[in-house]
Amino acid sequence: MPENLRLSVFQPDIAPNLGTMIRLCACLDVPIDVIEPCGFPFSVPALKRAAMDYADLADITRHASWEQYRHARKGRIVLLTTKAATPLWDFGFRPGDSIMVGRESAGVPGHVQRVAGASVLIPMPGGGRSLNVAVSAGMALGEAVRQLRRP
Repeated sequence: MPENLRLSVFQPDIAPNLGTMIRLCACLDVPIDVIEPCGFPFSVPALKRAAMDYADLADITRHASWEQYRHARKGRIVLLTTKAATPLWDFGFRPGDSIMVGRESAGVPGHVQRVAGASVLIPMPGGGRSLNVAVSAGMALGEAVRQLRRP
């Protein structure tokens, strides 16, 4: 596991995206926190199809609510958002950071954004509004793992 790095997913709307992030975390050996409620039943077949058998390999922690997550979480929350000023490439990750992605339909509410210790964005010089949340999580985790890798 790269220096206690985690991925936190706030109230995901789309099961295949969460399944992809579970698979990503299993492959990178990064624990994933799922902050409920989800916009789908957590055991929906689409989730299982996207995660494939990687769900059995992943370190998944489900939190019934934002408050439960906040009480359980230690370390800095690094929010991935299109509203941030700091580009992902210029940000310094630290051991114990948790990269948080929001809901596909709405991001995270203001009270969650205010708790984040940092906010970063993925620059999109091509002019797009946003990337798929699982793609964004993969890019951010890749950069964090690169920075925190052990020599």
